[in-house]
Amino acid sequence: MISNRSDDSDAADTTAVLGLPPDRTIGRRQFLGGTVGLLGLAGLAACTSRTSAAAAQLIRPTDALVQSAEARRTGAAAALHPVDLTARPATIDLGGPVVDTWAYGEAVPGALVRLPAGDRLAATVTNALPDPTSVHWHGIALRNDMDGVPGLTQKAIASGGSMTYEFTAPDPGTYMFHSHVGTQLDRGLYAPLIVDDPSEPLAYDAEHIVVLDDWVDGTGRTPDSVLQELQSGGMDMGGTSMDGMDMGGMSSSGGAPASPLLGGDAGDVQYPYYLINGRVATAPNTVTFTPGTRLRLRIINLAGDTAFRVALGGHRMTVVHSDGFPVSPVDTDAILIGMGERIDVLVTMADGVFPLIALAEGKNASALEIVRTGAGAAPTAETRPSELDGQITGALALEAAEDVFLPERRPDRTHDLVLGGDMAAYQWTINDRMYSKRRDLQVRPGEVVRLKMTNSTMMFHPMHLHGHTFQVRSATGRGPRKDTVMVLPGETVTADLVADNPGQWLVHCHNVYHGEAGMMTALSYVK
Repeated sequence: MISNRSDDSDAADTTAVLGLPPDRTIGRRQFLGGTVGLLGLAGLAACTSRTSAAAAQLIRPTDALVQSAEARRTGAAAALHPVDLTARPATIDLGGPVVDTWAYGEAVPGALVRLPAGDRLAATVTNALPDPTSVHWHGIALRNDMDGVPGLTQKAIASGGSMTYEFTAPDPGTYMFHSHVGTQLDRGLYAPLIVDDPSEPLAYDAEHIVVLDDWVDGTGRTPDSVLQELQSGGMDMGGTSMDGMDMGGMSSSGGAPASPLLGGDAGDVQYPYYLINGRVATAPNTVTFTPGTRLRLRIINLAGDTAFRVALGGHRMTVVHSDGFPVSPVDTDAILIGMGERIDVLVTMADGVFPLIALAEGKNASALEIVRTGAGAAPTAETRPSELDGQITGALALEAAEDVFLPERRPDRTHDLVLGGDMAAYQWTINDRMYSKRRDLQVRPGEVVRLKMTNSTMMFHPMHLHGHTFQVRSATGRGPRKDTVMVLPGETVTADLVADNPGQWLVHCHNVYHGEAGMMTALSYVK
């Protein structure tokens, strides 16, 4: 086993990695699982240069190995599904509050994109925004040059420009897509992406997609101004200076929301609104089914800074998938879902009117959707079903289903990722380095790689790996297959992956503000 502690020569030269014009269309690649990430990289794209000899060893997004991997996962019968997306300024009604934001079309979330596993998506993205943008296909194990990370896998799409993302979607599951430039994710630039299983093993009558979000754009503030506020003054910490391990006073100072479920601080931003499918709790959507319907809920957390506790009043849920991959079914009252995670549940609908509640964990607010199967008064924004305080299941309590479980092997390489931060300066780090000064996590094709993620801060970090899924190793070694995992304060999460998807891949905290403030690095394939 190689215990890899890279030195400064491992920092990637992103200019050398690129090599793609912004409008170039290329195919896509293969892997066992799905992953992608979300934090804006445009403002952090400059990296410490490596020597030319070291840079020559990188497997770049345009490398023949990337194209070969795509060819292996693309069958001769794969159909092509063309989609047109336009990122544009839009005026959106959130159910009373009307906001000016950026979106894909005229709605938030954007329109669903759906295709069968094994087929190819060809999404032509037109940028009608005043700023550069990109699209990241979160959770999809796609070819590296289609991953949508400016400065690492592509050049950003300039204002007025376009790019076609073309790739095979190999794995069925619940995914999403969103901008990967700056804080644009915390606007309205996102939508669900569903990859259907042609041999779907689950038995259910209907499905409903539940997109969770926290909202600030167009309320007198923007995500960019929020980031500036955090960087200029940090959070209200009662004068306490926070640096690395010295972050224990944040919650006790009264400046940060806190949650025992999250092990400490619950976020940096108290948003004015929390949404389910683009609506505030005072004007929720209503969805209608018949009593007895076996319903699949595909729950997606696209928030920038908020984990949610989700329950359907009057019902128990059965968790069946996490991040697109099946798990051994678990019955529960509620789920805890972090930013970037997706959890699928099955529920048999009773007769009546029920609240689907997404409690903004630790923030004393919630989002609401009404599920109606019969007569009755609709729940209100103040409704709090007892299920929210019952059995609560997070993804780390799950186990991968047998057919997707990654058997334990001795890793060829281990990377330690220590998650740290300086709250006074609002800088977040991996191994004491911000992204602009990162030390890449080098791997070679075919290796089994172990990631040991240790949280030395007092805030949870949903850590996301692009281009791969990993097998979480719980105490029993039987954790879920995931691409995004919450690492709680003071805890270490160990996860194994197979390095079979060559390229340059982002690893980052899925809190958009933590990522923009530095908590990102790269899993860097070398020859």
